[in-house]
Amino acid sequence: QVQLVESGGGSEQAGGSLKLSCVVSTEAMSRYCMGWFRQAPGKEREGVAGISPVSYDTYYADSVKGRFTISRDNAKNALYLHMDQLKPEDTAIYFCAASCRAPCAGGYCDDRNYNFWGQGTQVTVSS
Repeated sequence: QVQLVESGGGSEQAGGSLKLSCVVSTEAMSRYCMGWFRQAPGKEREGVAGISPVSYDTYYADSVKGRFTISRDNAKNALYLHMDQLKPEDTAIYFCAASCRAPCAGGYCDDRNYNFWGQGTQVTVSS
């Protein structure tokens, strides 16, 4: 069974930065589509960013484009989300996901197609 563990969440002021990490329990991560999702109180889960396994193509939601950067380090079985210029609307629980049942063209994989999920890490941005 593949396990994912997120870390790096916390509280920040608007305009600040945070770096989220996700460690995956298998070296097979190098073959996985990987992604970040978030869910804010009272809102639906939304895709934030994704990255493909070979070409490292990336996908970003319009709301975070230019502010967030997704990256991966296959040697460390790790996925990262660097978050700059944080806004209060970024407040949410952030989840990492691995292994898409469909091709993640351009780094995108629908949440319904991800096989494995982490437990989530809370990000709170205050004004």
